[in-house]
Amino acid sequence: MLSTDTDVLKTAEAWRREGRGVAIATVVETWGSAPRPVGSHLVIDEETNFLGSVSGGCVEGAVITEALDVIADGKPRMLEFGIADETAWQVGLSCGGRIRVYVERVD
Repeated sequence: MLSTDTDVLKTAEAWRREGRGVAIATVVETWGSAPRPVGSHLVIDEETNFLGSVSGGCVEGAVITEALDVIADGKPRMLEFGIADETAWQVGLSCGGRIRVYVERVD
């Protein structure tokens, strides 16, 4: 079952209240065939627990890795994922689309 955006945001709030370092990733732009719509969220804590989805699973690992850096240094990041010949076997979207994901620390 896919979590709703409300579940993800409530979880982010609860984790912060518990004193955890937390980041939230949000799909801010899509092109072509994208697995998740604009506004989709993924919340990550400092122990790599997560809830939600920004890509249906195909780039979540890379987003989680970046989110840990965001939690540590507080600097938000804009990430872009897609598929191209040179990156076809790396992290990307097999659906042929592209997504832009904004990752920020929850304070």
